Amino acid sequence: MKKYVCAICGYVYDPAKGDPDGGIAKGTAFEDLPADWVCPVCGASKDEFAPE
Repeated sequence: MKKYVCAICGYVYDPAKGDPDGGIAKGTAFEDLPADWVCPVCGASKDEFAPE
């Protein structure tokens, strides 16, 4: 699964790690994140992310 990078702050969403603080389980692909998921660092929306 691809990692995705936030264009605003550089946070990398790694599907292997998920976003435990945001309630996202390990193994969750970026495409499967809820539409309202935001960057846990800066709050940017999913459309601010690009494949690494």
